[in-house]
Amino acid sequence: MKSYFFKRVILIFFTAFIILSLTFILMKMLPPTPPAGFPAQVQAYYRDQIHLGYMMELTEINPSLGDYLYKYEDTFNITHYIYQTPILTQYWNFVVNVVTRWDWGTSTSISVNSSAIAIIGERLPVTMELNVISIFISVPLGFLFGIIAALKKNKLTDHVISTLVMIMISIPSFITITFLLLILAYNTGWLPSQWPSTGASAAEQAKAFIIPVCALSFGTIAGFTRYTRAELCEIMSSDFLLLARTKGLTKTQCVIRHALRNSMVPIVPMIIGQFIGILSGSMILENLYGIPGIGRLFTDALTAKDYNVLMVDMAIFTLIGLAANLLVDLSYGIVDPRIRMGAKK
Repeated sequence: MKSYFFKRVILIFFTAFIILSLTFILMKMLPPTPPAGFPAQVQAYYRDQIHLGYMMELTEINPSLGDYLYKYEDTFNITHYIYQTPILTQYWNFVVNVVTRWDWGTSTSISVNSSAIAIIGERLPVTMELNVISIFISVPLGFLFGIIAALKKNKLTDHVISTLVMIMISIPSFITITFLLLILAYNTGWLPSQWPSTGASAAEQAKAFIIPVCALSFGTIAGFTRYTRAELCEIMSSDFLLLARTKGLTKTQCVIRHALRNSMVPIVPMIIGQFIGILSGSMILENLYGIPGIGRLFTDALTAKDYNVLMVDMAIFTLIGLAANLLVDLSYGIVDPRIRMGAKK
Protein backbone atom coordinates (compact mmCIF):
# COMPACT_ATOMS: atom_id res chain seq x y z
CA MET A 1 0.00 0.00 0.00
CA LYS A 2 2.84 2.41 0.84
CA SER A 3 4.60 1.61 -2.41
CA TYR A 4 1.38 2.21 -4.33
CA PHE A 5 0.80 5.49 -2.50
CA PHE A 6 4.24 6.90 -3.29
CA LYS A 7 4.00 5.81 -6.92
CA ARG A 8 0.66 7.56 -7.27
CA VAL A 9 1.96 10.75 -5.62
CA ILE A 10 4.86 10.84 -8.07
CA LEU A 11 2.43 10.22 -10.93
CA ILE A 12 0.22 13.08 -9.68
CA PHE A 13 3.11 15.55 -9.75
CA PHE A 14 4.18 14.30 -13.17
CA THR A 15 0.65 14.62 -14.56
CA ALA A 16 0.19 18.07 -13.01
CA PHE A 17 3.54 19.14 -14.47
CA ILE A 18 2.46 18.11 -17.98
CA ILE A 19 -0.97 19.77 -17.71
CA LEU A 20 0.40 23.03 -16.34
CA SER A 21 3.25 23.08 -18.84
CA LEU A 22 0.88 22.71 -21.77
CA THR A 23 -1.46 25.31 -20.26
CA PHE A 24 1.37 27.81 -19.83
CA ILE A 25 2.74 27.33 -23.34
CA LEU A 26 -0.70 27.55 -24.98
CA MET A 27 -1.62 30.67 -23.03
CA LYS A 28 1.66 32.36 -23.92
CA MET A 29 0.95 31.69 -27.58
CA LEU A 30 -2.14 33.91 -27.31
CA PRO A 31 -1.76 37.62 -28.09
CA PRO A 32 -0.57 39.41 -24.92
CA THR A 33 -3.02 41.76 -23.26
CA PRO A 34 -1.67 45.05 -21.90
CA PRO A 35 -2.29 45.52 -18.18
CA ALA A 36 -4.95 47.91 -16.96
CA GLY A 37 -4.34 50.79 -14.58
CA PHE A 38 -2.44 54.04 -14.36
CA PRO A 39 0.89 54.54 -16.19
CA ALA A 40 2.83 53.99 -12.97
CA GLN A 41 1.03 50.67 -12.42
CA VAL A 42 1.64 49.62 -16.01
CA GLN A 43 5.36 50.38 -15.73
CA ALA A 44 5.53 48.53 -12.41
CA TYR A 45 3.92 45.49 -14.04
CA TYR A 46 6.38 45.44 -16.94
CA ARG A 47 9.34 45.86 -14.57
CA ASP A 48 8.09 42.85 -12.62
CA GLN A 49 7.76 40.82 -15.83
CA ILE A 50 11.30 41.76 -16.83
CA HIS A 51 12.52 40.73 -13.37
CA LEU A 52 10.75 37.36 -13.71
CA GLY A 53 12.32 36.79 -17.12
CA TYR A 54 9.13 36.86 -19.19
CA MET A 55 10.04 40.11 -20.98
CA MET A 56 13.13 42.03 -21.99
CA GLU A 57 13.91 45.72 -22.27
CA LEU A 58 15.82 47.27 -25.19
CA THR A 59 16.73 50.83 -26.14
CA GLU A 60 16.12 50.27 -29.84
CA ILE A 61 13.55 48.51 -32.00
CA ASN A 62 14.34 44.88 -32.81
CA PRO A 63 12.01 43.55 -35.57
CA SER A 64 13.28 39.99 -35.07
CA LEU A 65 11.49 39.91 -31.69
CA GLY A 66 8.15 40.91 -33.20
CA ASP A 67 6.14 43.94 -32.14
CA TYR A 68 7.12 45.63 -28.91
CA LEU A 69 4.57 45.50 -26.12
CA TYR A 70 5.25 48.81 -24.44
CA LYS A 71 7.55 51.81 -24.69
CA TYR A 72 8.40 54.71 -22.44
CA GLU A 73 10.95 57.49 -22.13
CA ASP A 74 13.20 57.85 -19.10
CA THR A 75 14.45 61.09 -17.56
CA PHE A 76 17.30 61.19 -20.09
CA ASN A 77 14.81 61.13 -23.00
CA ILE A 78 15.93 57.63 -23.97
CA THR A 79 13.13 55.48 -25.38
CA HIS A 80 12.85 51.97 -23.93
CA TYR A 81 11.08 49.16 -25.77
CA ILE A 82 9.74 46.08 -23.99
CA TYR A 83 9.48 42.78 -25.86
CA GLN A 84 8.37 39.29 -24.91
CA THR A 85 11.13 36.75 -24.51
CA PRO A 86 10.81 33.49 -26.51
CA ILE A 87 8.12 31.17 -25.20
CA LEU A 88 10.53 28.39 -24.20
CA THR A 89 12.63 30.93 -22.29
CA GLN A 90 9.49 32.15 -20.54
CA TYR A 91 8.57 28.58 -19.71
CA TRP A 92 11.97 27.85 -18.18
CA ASN A 93 11.83 31.06 -16.13
CA PHE A 94 8.30 30.17 -15.04
CA VAL A 95 9.40 26.76 -13.73
CA VAL A 96 12.39 28.29 -11.94
CA ASN A 97 10.28 31.05 -10.36
CA VAL A 98 7.61 28.63 -9.14
CA VAL A 99 10.05 26.02 -7.79
CA THR A 100 12.56 28.37 -6.16
CA ARG A 101 10.39 31.32 -5.08
CA TRP A 102 6.79 30.10 -5.44
CA ASP A 103 6.18 33.15 -7.62
CA TRP A 104 3.35 32.63 -10.13
CA GLY A 105 3.37 36.20 -11.38
CA THR A 106 1.01 39.13 -10.87
CA SER A 107 -2.44 40.03 -12.10
CA THR A 108 -2.92 42.24 -15.16
CA SER A 109 -6.66 42.93 -14.89
CA ILE A 110 -8.37 41.39 -11.85
CA SER A 111 -6.20 43.28 -9.36
CA VAL A 112 -3.32 44.96 -11.17
CA ASN A 113 0.15 44.05 -9.82
CA SER A 114 -1.30 41.91 -7.02
CA SER A 115 0.15 38.44 -6.56
CA ALA A 116 -1.85 35.80 -8.40
CA ILE A 117 -1.38 33.43 -5.45
CA ALA A 118 -2.76 36.04 -3.04
CA ILE A 119 -5.84 36.56 -5.22
CA ILE A 120 -6.52 32.80 -5.26
CA GLY A 121 -5.96 32.64 -1.50
CA GLU A 122 -8.70 35.23 -0.97
CA ARG A 123 -11.22 33.42 -3.19
CA LEU A 124 -10.52 29.76 -2.34
CA PRO A 125 -12.11 29.61 1.17
CA VAL A 126 -15.58 30.58 -0.13
CA THR A 127 -15.56 27.88 -2.82
CA MET A 128 -14.32 25.23 -0.39
CA GLU A 129 -16.97 26.17 2.17
CA LEU A 130 -19.73 25.76 -0.41
CA ASN A 131 -18.41 22.40 -1.55
CA VAL A 132 -17.76 20.98 1.93
CA ILE A 133 -21.18 22.05 3.24
CA SER A 134 -22.85 20.55 0.17
CA ILE A 135 -21.07 17.22 0.68
CA PHE A 136 -21.93 17.10 4.40
CA ILE A 137 -25.59 17.63 3.54
CA SER A 138 -25.68 15.36 0.49
CA VAL A 139 -24.00 12.26 1.92
CA PRO A 140 -26.29 11.49 4.91
CA LEU A 141 -29.48 12.44 3.05
CA GLY A 142 -28.47 10.40 0.00
CA PHE A 143 -27.71 7.36 2.15
CA LEU A 144 -30.94 7.78 4.10
CA PHE A 145 -33.20 8.02 1.03
CA GLY A 146 -31.30 5.17 -0.65
CA ILE A 147 -31.79 2.89 2.37
CA ILE A 148 -35.49 3.77 2.62
CA ALA A 149 -35.99 3.08 -1.09
CA ALA A 150 -34.18 -0.27 -0.81
CA LEU A 151 -36.22 -1.34 2.23
CA LYS A 152 -39.45 -0.32 0.46
CA LYS A 153 -38.46 -1.79 -2.90
CA ASN A 154 -41.26 -1.80 -5.50
CA LYS A 155 -43.63 -0.04 -3.10
CA LEU A 156 -45.12 3.44 -3.31
CA THR A 157 -42.32 4.99 -1.24
CA ASP A 158 -39.70 3.50 -3.55
CA HIS A 159 -41.54 4.72 -6.65
CA VAL A 160 -41.84 8.27 -5.27
CA ILE A 161 -38.17 8.44 -4.28
CA SER A 162 -37.01 6.95 -7.59
CA THR A 163 -39.14 9.42 -9.57
CA LEU A 164 -37.78 12.39 -7.63
CA VAL A 165 -34.24 11.06 -8.08
CA MET A 166 -34.61 10.87 -11.85
CA ILE A 167 -36.04 14.40 -11.95
CA MET A 168 -33.24 15.89 -9.83
CA ILE A 169 -30.49 14.09 -11.75
CA SER A 170 -31.91 15.35 -15.04
CA ILE A 171 -32.03 19.02 -13.99
CA PRO A 172 -28.69 20.87 -14.20
CA SER A 173 -27.61 22.81 -11.12
CA PHE A 174 -27.79 26.17 -12.90
CA ILE A 175 -31.46 25.51 -13.71
CA THR A 176 -32.09 24.58 -10.08
CA ILE A 177 -30.52 27.76 -8.76
CA THR A 178 -32.55 29.81 -11.25
CA PHE A 179 -35.81 28.40 -9.85
CA LEU A 180 -34.59 28.83 -6.27
CA LEU A 181 -33.69 32.45 -6.96
CA LEU A 182 -37.08 33.07 -8.57
CA ILE A 183 -39.09 31.49 -5.74
CA LEU A 184 -37.03 32.17 -2.58
CA ALA A 185 -35.42 35.48 -3.52
CA TYR A 186 -37.41 37.48 -6.08
CA ASN A 187 -40.99 36.32 -5.37
CA THR A 188 -40.90 35.95 -1.58
CA GLY A 189 -37.81 37.93 -0.58
CA TRP A 190 -36.91 35.35 2.06
CA LEU A 191 -33.30 34.99 0.90
CA PRO A 192 -30.82 37.37 -0.77
CA SER A 193 -30.78 37.32 -4.56
CA GLN A 194 -27.02 37.97 -4.69
CA TRP A 195 -24.04 37.12 -2.52
CA PRO A 196 -23.80 39.79 0.21
CA SER A 197 -20.89 42.20 0.47
CA THR A 198 -18.05 41.74 2.94
CA GLY A 199 -19.60 44.08 5.52
CA ALA A 200 -22.92 42.19 5.68
CA SER A 201 -24.12 40.76 8.98
CA ALA A 202 -23.50 37.16 9.99
CA ALA A 203 -27.20 36.36 9.51
CA GLU A 204 -27.16 37.68 5.93
CA GLN A 205 -24.00 35.73 5.14
CA ALA A 206 -25.54 32.56 6.56
CA LYS A 207 -28.70 33.05 4.48
CA ALA A 208 -26.59 33.53 1.36
CA PHE A 209 -25.34 29.94 1.62
CA ILE A 210 -28.83 28.39 1.45
CA ILE A 211 -29.59 28.86 -2.27
CA PRO A 212 -26.20 27.81 -3.71
CA VAL A 213 -25.81 24.90 -1.27
CA CYS A 214 -29.28 23.60 -2.14
CA ALA A 215 -28.57 23.96 -5.87
CA LEU A 216 -25.33 22.02 -5.50
CA SER A 217 -26.79 19.39 -3.17
CA PHE A 218 -29.98 18.31 -4.95
CA GLY A 219 -28.28 16.50 -7.81
CA THR A 220 -25.67 14.95 -5.49
CA ILE A 221 -28.33 13.69 -3.08
CA ALA A 222 -30.15 12.11 -6.00
CA GLY A 223 -26.94 10.44 -7.18
CA PHE A 224 -26.14 8.99 -3.77
CA THR A 225 -29.75 7.81 -3.37
CA ARG A 226 -29.70 5.98 -6.68
CA TYR A 227 -26.35 4.28 -6.08
CA THR A 228 -27.18 3.34 -2.48
CA ARG A 229 -30.51 1.83 -3.49
CA ALA A 230 -28.97 -0.10 -6.39
CA GLU A 231 -26.14 -1.54 -4.28
CA LEU A 232 -28.38 -2.47 -1.37
CA CYS A 233 -30.96 -4.13 -3.63
CA GLU A 234 -28.23 -6.20 -5.27
CA ILE A 235 -26.60 -7.24 -2.00
CA MET A 236 -29.93 -8.01 -0.31
CA SER A 237 -30.56 -10.69 -2.93
CA SER A 238 -27.18 -12.35 -2.31
CA ASP A 239 -26.77 -15.74 -0.61
CA PHE A 240 -25.21 -14.51 2.64
CA LEU A 241 -28.14 -12.12 3.21
CA LEU A 242 -30.61 -14.93 2.59
CA LEU A 243 -28.72 -17.01 5.16
CA ALA A 244 -28.92 -14.16 7.68
CA ARG A 245 -32.68 -13.92 7.11
CA THR A 246 -33.11 -17.66 7.69
CA LYS A 247 -31.31 -17.26 11.04
CA GLY A 248 -34.05 -14.94 12.24
CA LEU A 249 -32.74 -11.45 11.44
CA THR A 250 -35.30 -8.95 10.22
CA LYS A 251 -34.92 -7.16 6.91
CA THR A 252 -33.86 -3.95 8.66
CA GLN A 253 -31.27 -5.79 10.77
CA CYS A 254 -29.82 -7.43 7.68
CA VAL A 255 -29.49 -4.10 5.94
CA ILE A 256 -27.86 -2.28 8.87
CA ARG A 257 -25.54 -5.09 10.06
CA HIS A 258 -24.48 -6.69 6.80
CA ALA A 259 -25.74 -5.18 3.55
CA LEU A 260 -24.88 -1.56 4.30
CA ARG A 261 -21.20 -2.24 5.01
CA ASN A 262 -20.75 -4.32 1.87
CA SER A 263 -22.43 -1.69 -0.25
CA MET A 264 -19.96 0.94 0.98
CA VAL A 265 -17.14 -0.42 -1.20
CA PRO A 266 -18.33 1.28 -4.42
CA ILE A 267 -20.23 4.09 -2.67
CA VAL A 268 -17.56 5.64 -0.40
CA PRO A 269 -15.15 6.38 -3.28
CA MET A 270 -18.06 8.02 -5.04
CA ILE A 271 -18.20 10.64 -2.26
CA ILE A 272 -14.81 11.98 -3.28
CA GLY A 273 -15.75 11.84 -6.94
CA GLN A 274 -18.94 13.80 -6.23
CA PHE A 275 -16.85 16.45 -4.46
CA ILE A 276 -15.00 17.08 -7.72
CA GLY A 277 -18.30 17.21 -9.56
CA ILE A 278 -19.62 19.80 -7.13
CA LEU A 279 -16.41 21.81 -7.46
CA SER A 280 -16.86 21.92 -11.24
CA GLY A 281 -20.54 22.76 -10.99
CA SER A 282 -19.92 25.59 -8.54
CA MET A 283 -18.07 27.47 -11.30
CA ILE A 284 -21.39 28.21 -13.03
CA LEU A 285 -23.28 28.88 -9.81
CA GLU A 286 -20.68 31.33 -8.56
CA ASN A 287 -21.20 33.43 -11.67
CA LEU A 288 -25.01 33.30 -11.42
CA TYR A 289 -25.10 34.15 -7.70
CA GLY A 290 -22.13 36.54 -7.64
CA ILE A 291 -20.09 34.37 -5.27
CA PRO A 292 -16.45 35.56 -5.02
CA GLY A 293 -14.92 32.09 -5.39
CA ILE A 294 -12.27 30.55 -7.61
CA GLY A 295 -14.90 29.30 -10.06
CA ARG A 296 -16.08 32.81 -10.82
CA LEU A 297 -12.46 33.99 -10.76
CA PHE A 298 -11.63 31.47 -13.50
CA THR A 299 -14.23 32.87 -15.89
CA ASP A 300 -13.37 36.48 -14.93
CA ALA A 301 -9.67 35.88 -15.59
CA LEU A 302 -10.47 34.14 -18.88
CA THR A 303 -12.68 37.02 -20.01
CA ALA A 304 -10.15 39.66 -18.95
CA LYS A 305 -7.24 37.62 -20.40
CA ASP A 306 -5.49 37.73 -17.04
CA TYR A 307 -3.25 34.77 -17.87
CA ASN A 308 -1.26 34.67 -14.63
CA VAL A 309 -4.38 34.42 -12.44
CA LEU A 310 -5.87 31.92 -14.89
CA MET A 311 -2.73 29.80 -14.63
CA VAL A 312 -2.89 29.61 -10.83
CA ASP A 313 -6.63 28.87 -10.92
CA MET A 314 -6.00 26.08 -13.40
CA ALA A 315 -3.30 24.67 -11.11
CA ILE A 316 -5.71 24.60 -8.16
CA PHE A 317 -8.42 22.73 -10.09
CA THR A 318 -5.83 20.31 -11.50
CA LEU A 319 -4.24 19.47 -8.15
CA ILE A 320 -7.59 19.08 -6.38
CA GLY A 321 -8.82 16.73 -9.12
CA LEU A 322 -5.68 14.61 -9.09
CA ALA A 323 -5.56 14.44 -5.28
CA ALA A 324 -9.21 13.36 -5.21
CA ASN A 325 -8.50 10.55 -7.68
CA LEU A 326 -5.73 9.33 -5.37
CA LEU A 327 -8.08 9.38 -2.37
CA VAL A 328 -10.68 7.43 -4.37
CA ASP A 329 -8.18 4.66 -5.10
CA LEU A 330 -6.90 4.55 -1.50
CA SER A 331 -10.43 4.48 -0.09
CA TYR A 332 -11.09 1.07 -1.68
CA GLY A 333 -8.44 -0.50 0.55
CA ILE A 334 -9.70 1.37 3.62
CA VAL A 335 -13.37 0.43 3.20
CA ASP A 336 -12.64 -3.20 2.33
CA PRO A 337 -9.39 -4.61 3.84
CA ARG A 338 -9.51 -7.45 1.30
CA ILE A 339 -8.57 -4.93 -1.39
CA ARG A 340 -4.88 -4.11 -1.41
CA MET A 341 -3.59 -1.69 -4.01
CA GLY A 342 -0.21 -2.45 -5.50
CA ALA A 343 0.18 -5.79 -3.77
CA LYS A 344 2.49 -8.39 -5.27
CA LYS A 345 0.84 -11.21 -7.11
